[in-house]
Amino acid sequence: MADVRQRVPEGRYGRAGRPAEGRVEREARTDRRLKITGGVLGVAMVGLIVWIGGSYLAGEDVSGELIKFKVVSDDATEAHLEVRKDAGTEGVCTVRVRSEDGAEVGRKDVPVEAGPSRVDTVATVRTAARATSAELVGCSVR
Repeated sequence: MADVRQRVPEGRYGRAGRPAEGRVEREARTDRRLKITGGVLGVAMVGLIVWIGGSYLAGEDVSGELIKFKVVSDDATEAHLEVRKDAGTEGVCTVRVRSEDGAEVGRKDVPVEAGPSRVDTVATVRTAARATSAELVGCSVR
């Protein structure tokens, strides 16, 4: 019986097949690309870890804690803050006061003067309505 296989017109379905040596070259090229991509991603990951670790170790220069708060009247709340910082550093801490429905009724930036590394301060926050809670939003260097 005669061989009935048909020949495909050249160039019609892409490149003609290469011998095995061409396939080996393509695999080597693909391996090289994967190694380069992996190396770049590895270096980026190490850089990210170093950056996160450095920022964690550096920490905040000024940090604070809301010790307690007292609703003085319908239009005022007292907040007792304990602030920790480097001696001689000035900072500012933001206190937010909320009403029973969760709406913000008062906010105040409390200045922390340069001096000792631990400062206790009481700030009076004026409010638009009766407050039910107070929170320390955060502290930063001034």
